[in-house]
Amino acid sequence: MFEYPQMQASTPVAQTGTQPSLAVVIIGRNEGERLVRCLQSVHAACKQLSAVDIIYVDSASTDGSPARASALGARVLSVRPARPSAATGRNAGWQAATADFVLFLDGDTVLHPDFLAAALQTMAAAPTTAVVWGHRRELAPAATIYNRVLDLDWIYPPGLTDFCGGDALFRREALLRSGGYNNALIAGEEPELCARLRALGYHICHIDTAMTGHDLAMTHWRQYWRRAERAGHAYAEVSALLADSTTPLWTREATRNLWHGGGICLALVAIALLALAQLWLPLTLILAAALALVLRSSWRSRWKCRDIPTLLAYGVHSHLQQLPILWGQLLCRADLRRGRSRQLIEYKETNA
Repeated sequence: MFEYPQMQASTPVAQTGTQPSLAVVIIGRNEGERLVRCLQSVHAACKQLSAVDIIYVDSASTDGSPARASALGARVLSVRPARPSAATGRNAGWQAATADFVLFLDGDTVLHPDFLAAALQTMAAAPTTAVVWGHRRELAPAATIYNRVLDLDWIYPPGLTDFCGGDALFRREALLRSGGYNNALIAGEEPELCARLRALGYHICHIDTAMTGHDLAMTHWRQYWRRAERAGHAYAEVSALLADSTTPLWTREATRNLWHGGGICLALVAIALLALAQLWLPLTLILAAALALVLRSSWRSRWKCRDIPTLLAYGVHSHLQQLPILWGQLLCRADLRRGRSRQLIEYKETNA
């Protein structure tokens, strides 16, 4: 577990005539005090840099987020596309920047003070590195069972990777060559961009350094379902988009989910029918097989965590999430067949 220090308000980075060495692009929609905390952490982490261009891109917030960002010294841009997406906000941000490096952050994150130095050093050491990202962890993993379990989803081994998440340092030259994010995607925009960057010969590097703390703020089942449904939508849309490219992505994961989620649906139907028929032996065998799968998933994830109850809950999550992911896939595939576009799938509540 990474410890994220309490960030205090700092003096906004002064605007000078010097060419900014770094642009920080923060996107948000109704993040409220989470956005304030994010901007304060950016100021604290950038104190040693001579010039930093901090840009906040707002997506039709109704909670006063633009005014909060402006008061903390950020340039504020507003985007109001017909189909809101994180990709649209990030594109608006980096295209307005002029620095050689662009750090993307979500408005519900806190930037760790050690990340920038390590990431910029990694960039300097390898000109073919287009993206550097570190460890994102939950700020309050003990707040809810959802936070505790999904905190483990952020853990990846360091090294070269196929994609990054929403928080990452980009080389602006690579963004220019690739064209940036795909505005048509409402989810999965980072992996899709990384696939195009890899096709251009660039590398994506995950370093063993704390990067951001994240405020999942998940308290109930509907949020959990919506977040996993969005992942399913991304699997289906991105895998279809890149199916015929030189860098296909998530085809295997999408197919695996169709079988995995479909199998769970059939198992649930079988359990209900066997219980109604009072056929206890086959019912017991199915439940025992389900328990064995959960235990196997927990055991395979032991490198992420040492807490047994959390690992067991994560084992349940590994299979339970397949249902909303499957639902998201099916909805997306139906939309693709009909030529329709789904709106942004949001799971987080407004933090006014």
